[in-house]
Amino acid sequence: MIHSFSPIVNSTTKLLILGSIPGNISLQQQEYYGNARNQFWKIMQEILAQSDILPDYQSKIQLLQNHHIGLWDVLAACEREGSLDLNIKNPVVNDFVSFLKQYSNITRILFNGKASYLLFFKKFGQIKGITYHVMPSTSPANSMSFDNKLKIWSTGF
Repeated sequence: MIHSFSPIVNSTTKLLILGSIPGNISLQQQEYYGNARNQFWKIMQEILAQSDILPDYQSKIQLLQNHHIGLWDVLAACEREGSLDLNIKNPVVNDFVSFLKQYSNITRILFNGKASYLLFFKKFGQIKGITYHVMPSTSPANSMSFDNKLKIWSTGF
């Protein structure tokens, strides 16, 4: 059984980005989107007009928090061989009903890939007051070009 990370969120968070559950490299590094080939951080830097290189993980998290953006995963735990969402078995979904009550400023959720959206929607459906956007996965397993991913992700901001 693998387990997700704690959410990166605070009382000013308005937009929540949800993945399914971290891949193996992210789990090893204990960082959201820790795989250097994952384009998540590059996309965030482009969208948030951050031209300086972010020297470390904490700087990346601070960039998001400065823009009222939080990170979490739909799953608290699951069984999975490798890092692909297709291999997820026995998923345990995080408690978003309580979470969204606690962080009531969150009004938009961006899903990093269809898998995270489907796992969330199956359990919760449409939650009143929340706008959903499904974005292309930033994973290296998604062969869509960076420019196309960036263009679509930009629509959520």
